[in-house]
Amino acid sequence: MKYTYTEKKDTRSGFGAGLAELADTNPDVVALCADLIGSLKMEKFIEKAPQRFFQTGIAEANMMGLAAGLTINGKIPFAGTFANFATSRVYDQIRQSIAYSNKNVKIAASHAGVTLGEDGATHQVLEDIGMMKMLPGMTVINPCDYNQTKAATLAAAAHEGPVYLRFGRPVVPVFIPEDMPFEIGKGILLQEGTDVTIVATGHLVWESLLAADELEKEGISCEIINIHTIKPLDEEIILTSVEKTGKIVTAEEHNYLGGLGESVAGVLSRRRPTPQEFVAVHDTFGESGTPAELMKKYQIDADAVVKAVKKIIERTK
Repeated sequence: MKYTYTEKKDTRSGFGAGLAELADTNPDVVALCADLIGSLKMEKFIEKAPQRFFQTGIAEANMMGLAAGLTINGKIPFAGTFANFATSRVYDQIRQSIAYSNKNVKIAASHAGVTLGEDGATHQVLEDIGMMKMLPGMTVINPCDYNQTKAATLAAAAHEGPVYLRFGRPVVPVFIPEDMPFEIGKGILLQEGTDVTIVATGHLVWESLLAADELEKEGISCEIINIHTIKPLDEEIILTSVEKTGKIVTAEEHNYLGGLGESVAGVLSRRRPTPQEFVAVHDTFGESGTPAELMKKYQIDADAVVKAVKKIIERTK
């Protein structure tokens, strides 16, 4: 495998590192949190710039309104809470106060997906990508590891307009090089292949690399694309790949309804109809368990990617 790792870190710590760097490099960046400082890894930012931090308490709707207001005087607010509370609980405030008026707010959404783990279904949001990508003007970013999350945080601060930045709780392999360029709206070709395209986002990027390694032993060549930005979607990198492979598997830690897979299917239906398989959670809530147990149960791990690749190859014989 081209990509290996020497350590594991949680992607939320990548956000914390990026935010801490912004405390030093961008005086316009401010941070808000809904009583989850430790969970969002905001401690370093607060140490460096305490006057630029606002603790709103468990009042997420108020936090979004405050963040929108702070942009009026040129501030760049990062509003942080769990992904479930950053979307479902405050969707009207985001729509009306941030998206509709195109405010330069960065919504920092941690603990996304079933890999939140033992906290269970009430906290494991699997609908957030769909909710946020439907908002006009909202950029949706879902990085895959610590390094990419840090880079995404810096890119979000430099981007003009509202951003939804999604990251997670579990420790996962750090495999993206620290110096790999991060460009909003541009996918990354991680591995070239000839038999099938795998388009993955978030934690499923590493799982897809593991799957491709196993499939290579059986003579199946997988092309792997890391889609860290779900909106705007890099259509050209996907279309170029399927022109070569003729089949595609999408992989994500999200409901298959409304997520990356549906965005990709929309592109293919309009521009190049291509057989597709979805690795995603299929129209259900999660439950309490370890991240590994839940990824296996809901079929969003490397084994599930292997099965999807074999299924689409069988379908297209």
